[in-house]
Amino acid sequence: MQIISFLAFTALVALITYFVTRKKSRETADGYFLGGRSLTGVVIAGSLLLTNLSTEQIVGLNGVANREGILVMAWETLAAVAMVLTAIVLLPKYLKGGITTIPQFLEKRYDKKTKIITSALFLSGYMIVLLPIVLYSGALAISTMFNVAGLIGVSETTALWITVWGIGSIGSVYAISGGLKAVAVSDTINALGLLIGGAMVPVFGLMAIGSGNILNGMKVLFQAHPEKFNIIGSSTASVPFSTIFTGMMLVQLFYWGTNQAIIQRALGAKDLKEGQKGLLLAAFIKILGPLIVVLPGIIAVHMFGGTLENPDQAYPMLVNRVLPAYLLGFFAAVLFGAILSSFNSAVNSSITLFSLDIYKTYIKKDASEVQTVKAGKLYGVVLAIMSMSIAPLIAKAPHGLFGYLQEVNGCYSIPILTIILVGIFTKFVPAIAAKIAILSGVTLYSISQFILKPYVFGAGNYPHYLHVMAILFVLNVIVMLIIGKMAPRKEAYKQVFTHDVDITPWKHLRIFSIAITIIVISIYVVFS
Repeated sequence: MQIISFLAFTALVALITYFVTRKKSRETADGYFLGGRSLTGVVIAGSLLLTNLSTEQIVGLNGVANREGILVMAWETLAAVAMVLTAIVLLPKYLKGGITTIPQFLEKRYDKKTKIITSALFLSGYMIVLLPIVLYSGALAISTMFNVAGLIGVSETTALWITVWGIGSIGSVYAISGGLKAVAVSDTINALGLLIGGAMVPVFGLMAIGSGNILNGMKVLFQAHPEKFNIIGSSTASVPFSTIFTGMMLVQLFYWGTNQAIIQRALGAKDLKEGQKGLLLAAFIKILGPLIVVLPGIIAVHMFGGTLENPDQAYPMLVNRVLPAYLLGFFAAVLFGAILSSFNSAVNSSITLFSLDIYKTYIKKDASEVQTVKAGKLYGVVLAIMSMSIAPLIAKAPHGLFGYLQEVNGCYSIPILTIILVGIFTKFVPAIAAKIAILSGVTLYSISQFILKPYVFGAGNYPHYLHVMAILFVLNVIVMLIIGKMAPRKEAYKQVFTHDVDITPWKHLRIFSIAITIIVISIYVVFS
């Protein structure tokens, strides 16, 4: 029954995606990379949520919540504020310039070399860190839920390899053959399924500990584990409260406002109104995210008695315990869709970066749009194979996979965010300042986290990595501004309006932005 429902839902998503996108052009750059600039707000919101929400987050955050409580919801609630800022400040700038990739904006603002360096940072981060971790965590969850090793009579390691390559192969088909439109449509369908399936886990969990009553289940949790409902993290927590005012918001702004794999959905909007609607709809739903990625971890504390030896097991254990057998296959299919979404979205964005920023810039400058798309697809195949080969090798990665992912991403996230924000808000800072900021940002952060922290000062005596990010961000901004003062551009930068899409803002942008911000602040007041 589980296998049948799993295959049925997965096949349904594939069929709907095929019929919706079969007549869409995927041979032109706009058609393949941006879905023909035709994405609506609902599709953008669904794709944003599914690209973001995958097993490394569902399993990882619930694992941390199992250990520390609701304080980790900062990763969800503050994301809403970052999406509001993106909708108001960044997206209008991007759409006005008619860009397809973030590095293209940097080329217009600085120069071609800055674009290439940034594209290389994105591509290396996706290949070495993001894609392998998504595949590994997803394969681990699916393999555990279906007991793949026992089902086909192989070892756990072999089962992991098989599942990784199965997920990667199917995700590659979506990303490489269908382009952004296919990715976005399948994401939207899976987003609906994930919201339904994800909500079922805490509902059935609360009913299980509340004798069939959800409210009674919440009462039991509050009374038995009050310490788990304090949103203010101590200095030793994975997310200390002070980091909210330093590196946390920087990481969120990078992820939702400048990360190619995410912002590409909004860049494909039919106009600014739809892009802003999509971002704000996703922001509102993101506020509800802790119900799926935090609350189950706390329910597992009560259900399994204290903190688990491996907290990352909390979520799959809870799913197997509380969901009826007939729903396990559906939920596994939804989770499978979330895994595919994060994987194929990163692959699609990597193809976009390689094709437009590297292939057409350095390898074949006179390439036609058809040749550019074909080159991107070939690169996508190579990228997928390399990522699938690396993924099983990270099985011995440290516990707390989500936090580990965020820390490693700091190598390139803060330097890129720095040069984008300085580029937007200044007119005379030159290209050399951007190059120096990227080099110093990557080098200093790497030295800080991978040399000074483990070998010189020790992890227990070292500042939190989010604080380190904030310090380096401020330092690099100052360096760029000093260079801009001492050796400014000859002419002030002026953004050119390409008229690719209508950039009239959504008339309800302000009221919804204020409402979302007030809700986030209220959450912290209530649970502090």
